[in-house]
Amino acid sequence: MDRMIVVTLPVRDLAAARAFYAGLGMRVNEELSDEHVVCVVVSGTICVMLLDHARFADVAPRPIADAHATTQVLLCLTAADRRDVDALAQAALAHGGTEVRDVQDDGPVYARAVSDPDGHVWELLHTDPAATA
Repeated sequence: MDRMIVVTLPVRDLAAARAFYAGLGMRVNEELSDEHVVCVVVSGTICVMLLDHARFADVAPRPIADAHATTQVLLCLTAADRRDVDALAQAALAHGGTEVRDVQDDGPVYARAVSDPDGHVWELLHTDPAATA
């Protein structure tokens, strides 16, 4: 059995967060979602659990950080090619995201970074497979 990665993020506005991640083409698992939690399926082995602040505080061992003011983690989502990176970034911007730095175009590496409505930073990345061979 493949291990799953579950990223759990605190969000202030669950509806806005749901719209943002659905806008990136991710599927919402309604069976694991309720009025406090939205489960977003990134792939067969990766889910993002969006928890409102009240629910997140129930499970978090420390206070919730303000992701607009601090960076605790950078989340990275790979893309098939440069066009896919740009399409994901445009979808993020159209659904309440913000571009947080200039495009990185370092030959075999092409990346953009966006934040979701709660300030969580997602790097959208394509690396030329020939460069890693």
